[in-house]
Formats: sequence, structure tokens, C-alpha cells
Amino acid sequence: MKNKYFLILIFFSTTLWSQSPKNPWSISSGKVDAYTGIVAANGRIGILPEDKPFEVRSIILNNVYDKESPLGVSKILVGMNFGNLEMEIDGEKITENNVSNWMQTLNMKEAAFTTSFDFKDKAQISYTIYALRNVQYTGYIDFKVQAKTDITIKVTGKIQTPEEYLDPISTFRILEDLETTMPILQTVAKSRFGKHTVATSATFIWHDINSTRENQRPELTHSSVSEYDTRLSFQKKIEKGQTSEFAWTAAQATTQDFVDPQSESERFVIFNLLTPRKDLLDEHRKLWEELWEGDIIIEGDLQSQLDVRLALYHLYAFSRGDSDLSIAPMGLSSQNYNGHIFWDTELWMFPPLLLLNQDIARSLVNYRSDRLEKAKQKAINFGYKGAMFPWESDDTGEEATPAWALTGTFEHHITADVAIAFWDYYRVTKNKEWLKEKGFPVIKEIADFWVSRSTRNPDGSYSIKNVVGANEFLANVDDNAFTNGSAITALRYAVLGAKEVGAEVDPQWVEVADNIVIHKFPDGTTKENRTYNGEIIKQADVNLLTYPLDVVSDKETVLKDLKYYEPKLSPVGPAMGKSVFAVIYARLGDHSEAYRLFKESYEPNKRPPFGALAEAANSDNPYFATGAGGMLQVVLFGFGGLHITENGIEQNNEVLPKEWKSLTLKGIGPEKKTYVIKQ
Repeated sequence: MKNKYFLILIFFSTTLWSQSPKNPWSISSGKVDAYTGIVAANGRIGILPEDKPFEVRSIILNNVYDKESPLGVSKILVGMNFGNLEMEIDGEKITENNVSNWMQTLNMKEAAFTTSFDFKDKAQISYTIYALRNVQYTGYIDFKVQAKTDITIKVTGKIQTPEEYLDPISTFRILEDLETTMPILQTVAKSRFGKHTVATSATFIWHDINSTRENQRPELTHSSVSEYDTRLSFQKKIEKGQTSEFAWTAAQATTQDFVDPQSESERFVIFNLLTPRKDLLDEHRKLWEELWEGDIIIEGDLQSQLDVRLALYHLYAFSRGDSDLSIAPMGLSSQNYNGHIFWDTELWMFPPLLLLNQDIARSLVNYRSDRLEKAKQKAINFGYKGAMFPWESDDTGEEATPAWALTGTFEHHITADVAIAFWDYYRVTKNKEWLKEKGFPVIKEIADFWVSRSTRNPDGSYSIKNVVGANEFLANVDDNAFTNGSAITALRYAVLGAKEVGAEVDPQWVEVADNIVIHKFPDGTTKENRTYNGEIIKQADVNLLTYPLDVVSDKETVLKDLKYYEPKLSPVGPAMGKSVFAVIYARLGDHSEAYRLFKESYEPNKRPPFGALAEAANSDNPYFATGAGGMLQVVLFGFGGLHITENGIEQNNEVLPKEWKSLTLKGIGPEKKTYVIKQ
């Protein structure tokens, strides 16, 4: 998928790796030898838990970038870590070495990650991590301590600032208004090269007392290890048989979104502090319940149900319908690929979200339209017309690919992929106001780009020369199949879009679209590029001309392309390659081959204990949201038989794997239709 890949062989033990055999909404695990966490995210922040008591590996901030190095490109920020806490019982710190009955559970329905364990014979402890969907810049960790004997607990909350941050200022203040007192731990610092101010505020909440009455709270103690590590602690006695419930909440705000992030982070924490827990969490759950109106239900194969629902959970967790932001390949689980936006969004993640949640889909396309001017500037800078979108995009909309990577300079199909997503959004929503204001202006500029990017040959055909295609193993080739096919599709969509809004159709759009060359082998098999000679390919390229482009549609050629290119797929290629083959086989009615490739598209990439997807079978960089998009497309557009057409969403040629009893697709399209496929 990208310009580099990992050659790390992963050996793991499945000791105590259990994926909740009865509940299709939860995945649980005890202790394992190899561990990859599952992120709790809300489209703004991602919180990645560890397999040690009260530890969080990282906080990722969406769309907040600074330079990765003095001479490097942009990189998404890892935020201040407010998720690492400590607990002592009777003076002994709780660690992974003195607990038993360890269990962690992801509740996908409520986007809640719960850890529970016993501490010796003294206490049962559980805590649940939420990235609150309703208060989007905040995290909330809810604790429950049940005493088996009389105990004294000491709990310490922390704000730990990564060393890359500059000039942190850490404080503890008790804010007051009338009779209300609000204790706030806070750190404010500059990002690694000073682009942003980042502010994190945090406090404890005690559920069983009136938080406005200070004399009923445990006494708080502030300590500072350094400006990079500031802490807030309390002690409390719990009698045998009694339970103590409390929470730690924190907010992280930056100058990417706020003029005064320091004050905003305080306000978010105060809101969480003074809102009853039930009300706060009920609103979070309500918003997730609305998301799950778009759902996929598989009967008869619980493991596939969990795998598919985990994929959909991540796409929902990494996005927001009210943000006009996009989704990076690893979402909010890590800084991999610098948190940049690739074709992964438009071609892989966008289609399932378009069917299941049009609000999120609108954010994804608006992310591009908001950056149209920068795309137009890039086209001019390289001698072209129209708009030329970057291979890697950040908050600015300029090219963010490292200069050494040829993809940033030559992988141009991204520009066509954007137009395809835009027209598909209109085909599903029929939102003509959006098409006039945002959609068609982008599609038009993209069509103008492809006219200027193509070269007329002596025989009247057109070539697109010197590109990196979807198959990035071959650089600087002419007439890459997917690049040419996507350009044809984008140009044809521009014609349709112009007619829809009453704009003039440029005859060059038709001329170029009708004459862009797709090269063939003598037996009619589609060639990956003009000089392709059977080399191993990184991922699906030619086969994308069948799905989703429908440029190659005659069954004979489709089958030739499938059989020729599947053996050419690299074993170190990204997850979504085989998902394309699976969709096509399903549409051909071959449920056996489709199911085989569906499983092969992601099962080798699952990492214990929860089944998080890595990008490739030999890498360990989850969660790979692109792979999630690919596997979901197999279910929706393959087995489910759904097609995006000029008439909207239509169903035909649905086919069910023999391993499944039924497949139900809920909340499809603006009408929120339900489709049921049975044996």
C-alpha cells in the first residue's frame, strides 16, 4: 500500500487467547505472551491500553501535526499520556506480578475497554476506559474497588508529557465558583517543533459523594516528578465488603482546534466532573447505539461475526460525522505512516462507511474539498491543470510524503480515487446542494487534471506516463492499469456530474476517457502496465478495474485476470489485496473462492489477544483500518450483493458462504434499509 513495509516475523503464543465464545459484541482475554492492545477512540483521540494494571501505552491526537524532524515531513502527535495511573493497597503498589484472575474485555457495542483482576486476597478491582463520544476531546476511566478485607487505597493519576515536547508548565489549581470547587491538574507545552500548544487537564471524580462539597472528598496531594510528569493522589479507607467507585477524567486540547486550548481543556474536565456519571456515559452509549444502526449480523459463524464487527468498530471509532476529517491507515492506534491520509480512505474505508453511515462519509469527502485550493496549487506547480491531490495528506492539504519516496511525486491515481468517492457519495445520498457547492467543483478540477496529465499517441489513443501505480513494486511505468482505469472512471463521472448540475461538459473529458489505453497480453489478460512481464505485485492493481471500477466487466477477461494475478500477489503485501479478489468471486457467484479469499485477506494479519489487524502477515503495526475496509467490502459488496449505481444502492447477485446461516445488513443507505441473505 505504501512506500515501505516491514519484514518483522511475528511469533506469538495463543495462551489464554479467548474471543468470548458466546457474546457477538465482546472480545475478552486473560494474560498472553504476545500482546497487541485495542484502542478506545472517538474520532478525535485514541487511547491504547496495555496489558499491565492501570497502564496506557499512548494517546493519539487526530489531525494534529508537527514536523517529524528538522528536515522531515509532518507527523501526527502522540499526546500527553493521562492514562497511566498507580494504585497502592496497604502501601503495596499493584503490578502485573501481584495480581490474579486477569481479564480484559472490549465491549464493542458501548466502546468500552474493561480490565479486571484480584489483588491478593484483599480486593477485586476493575476499571473501564472510554474515549467519550459525546465529549470528544476527553477520556474517562471508571474504577471500582471491592474490598475483601479492610484496606487503605492510594490512587495516583498522572499527566506524563513525552520528552519531545517543549517547555512544559505543570500546575495544580483548585478553581472555585460559588460553593463549587474544582481541582485541576494540568500541563501545557509546545509540540516537538513548536507548531502547536497542547494542554491537558485532569481530575478525580467520586461518584458516591456530592462533588461540590469539598469536605466529603478524600484529600488530594499534588506531586511533581518533573515538569514532564505531574501527579495527583488521594488515599481512602474501604471497609471489608464495601465498594468504592471513582473516575479519572482528562481532556486534551490543542491550537489546531482552539485559540485557547489551556482554558478549553479545563472546561471539558469541569463538564465531566460536574455531570452525573450516568448522564455522561448514557450519552456516550446513545451515540454509539446510533452508530450501530449501521451494522452487519452474521448467523452461524461467531468468529467471522466478531472479526467483521471489530473491523466496523474501528472505522466508527476512528471517525466522526461532525468533523470533516479523514482516517489514516492506522486510524488513531499509532503514529505509523505519520498519521497521513492516503488513498486508503477513498478506495478502502469510504465505501463501507458510505453504505452504513452517510454522516461519516460526508466528513471524509469534505476533508478533500476543504483542501481543493492546495490541490490546484500542486497541479500548477507540476505543470498540470485542474487539481492534483497529494499522495500523503495532512492538515494543510499539501504533499506530506517524504521526498525520498517516489510515491509522493508519481503516485497520481489518488486524484482519480477522490473523484470516484465524490461521485459515489452523490449517487448514494442524491444531495444535489452538496454536489453543486462541494462535489462537482472537485470532480471538475480532477477531470481537467487528467486531460492535462494524459499524452496523445500517434494512433489517437491516450497514455498516462511515468507513474507509480497501486502496485508500488514497479515505479515510473507507463500506462499502469489501475491509474488509467481510475482516470477513465473519474472523467466519465465528471460528464455525469456536469449534466446533473447543469454545467457545460468539456468534450476533452469524453475524448480522453474513451481513448485511454489499457494494455493486454496476447491472450486477452489485462497487463499491469505497458511493459509488465509477470513480476510479483504488491497488491491488487489490474483486478481493481473489475471491482470497483467496472472498466473490465466481460466474464472471460475477469476470470483471466483473477487467475493470472492472484499467484502474483506478494506474501508481504498489505491485507486488502485479496479482499478485491473475494468481492469479484462473490459477484461471479463462486461462494467457495470468495470465502477462502475473504479469510485470507485478514486472518494471517490478526494479532493476539483481541484480533487487531496488522498491515501484513509479517508485520506488527495495527490497527490497519485499510484492511478493515477491505474485508467489510467483501461482506457488503460481495456476499451482500450491494452495488452503488446511478439509481443509488441496489442489490443483485448476492451469495452466502456455506459456513454462514444468514447475513443481515442493517441501516444501509439514507433510508436505513435492511437486507437479509439466507441459505
